[in-house]
Amino acid sequence: MASGIAHRLFRSGFKGCMAEIPKPMAVRRTVSFCEAVYEGQIEIEGVKGRLVSLPNEVWEGWGQQIIPVIVDPEAKIRNEIPFHVLVDAILAKKNLGTKITDAPLVIGIGPGFAVGEDVHMVIESNRGHNLGRVILSGKAEEDTGIPGSIGPYTIERVLRSPKDGIFHCARKEIGDSVGEREIVAYVDDEPVIAQIGGILRGLLKDGLEVMKGTKLGDIDPRGSKEYCFTISDKARAIAGGVLEGIMLYFSKGGRDETINRITG
Repeated sequence: MASGIAHRLFRSGFKGCMAEIPKPMAVRRTVSFCEAVYEGQIEIEGVKGRLVSLPNEVWEGWGQQIIPVIVDPEAKIRNEIPFHVLVDAILAKKNLGTKITDAPLVIGIGPGFAVGEDVHMVIESNRGHNLGRVILSGKAEEDTGIPGSIGPYTIERVLRSPKDGIFHCARKEIGDSVGEREIVAYVDDEPVIAQIGGILRGLLKDGLEVMKGTKLGDIDPRGSKEYCFTISDKARAIAGGVLEGIMLYFSKGGRDETINRITG
C-alpha cells in the first residue's frame, strides 16, 4: 500500500522519501519499493526506487528522478528535511507512534488513528464501498481480520507461517503457478501448503525469521501473471485518497476547510 501511494505521488509531481525497517516483510516484493533495501534498487511501473543512507542522498535522488528509500524505522529523516506531509502507511492496525505534530499534514492509512488526535486525516483501507475515502472526522472502519476477497476466496488465498522459524522458498517464485495442496515454501522443515490453486502473487524474501501466523505469501486465483507485477486496485484506490487529501489540504480554501472540520 505504501508503495502504491509513493508511486501515485511521484507520478503527480511530488518529491517523497520512504522510511523502512531493516528487514522489510512485504510479500508483494515485485511492486514494493522496500525491495530496494535488499537489492539496492527496484523499478515499479516505470518509477525507480533506490536505497540511500544520508539526507543529502535523498536530495540527490530527487534530482535523479527516483524515490529514495532509507532504513529509518522511526522516520527521523523528517528532522533533517522539512517535509510538508507525513503518511503513516505501516498498516499495523494501530498507531505505533505517529503524532499529529510530525508534519504540517499527517495522514494515517486504515484503522488505529483518530482524526484530530493522531492525524489530520485518515484514508479508509477496508475493501468495500468506502475504500480510499478521505476521512476528516472520526476513524477508519475496524480491522475485520479477514483478507479482502478475490473471487470466492479470502483467508484461503493467504499463506501463513505454521510456526516460528526461518522462511525458505521451495523452488517457487512470484509469478509461478501453484496447485491446490502444493508445497510452496518451508518454515524450517515444515511445509507451507497452498489451500487453493492460482498464481503466486506475493512471496516473502527467502531466509527471513518469521513467527507463527506471519503472512508468507499471496495466491491469486484469477491466474493472471501480469497482476503480480503491477500495483493492485486497492493500493491505487488508497493512493488516490492520499492525493485527494493532500490537494484538499494545500489547495486554496481547502486547508482552512480541513482545519475547521478538524477543530470544530
